[in-house]
Amino acid sequence: MSIKKLNPYLNFNGDGAQAIKLYERALGAKTEGLQRLGDVPGMKVAPENSERVMHAVLRIGEDVIMVSDAQPGTTVSNGGNVHVCLDFSDTEDMARRFDALAAGGKITMPLQDTFWGAKFGMLTDAHGISWMFNCTTRKG
Repeated sequence: MSIKKLNPYLNFNGDGAQAIKLYERALGAKTEGLQRLGDVPGMKVAPENSERVMHAVLRIGEDVIMVSDAQPGTTVSNGGNVHVCLDFSDTEDMARRFDALAAGGKITMPLQDTFWGAKFGMLTDAHGISWMFNCTTRKG
């Protein structure tokens, strides 16, 4: 197959920079690139929009998510049809990160043991992004 990777791209309504800070703090994300609208050569940007995120790459574990703000004058709507799923190897670390990401957001399913042999929970963060947390607890 010629597809090499699948990277979620999260869009925000001007609060992309705050979301990046939340993901750095709560998930240990490492920002590998951050470009703002004001950084684009030759692009005329109103001063109030110069700090909007044009594009950012955040490494979380072995994978990346990408982040941007909507263009000025446009908005993105938050929906419930997509979740970013994080798969953990340690339930204590997962619980700590779940609580950190849930702050200011909404827990839609508290972390709990499941019939499929995992601890699992879901939340929507303060920026409207839906997340699933999973950690296999039963081997075999």
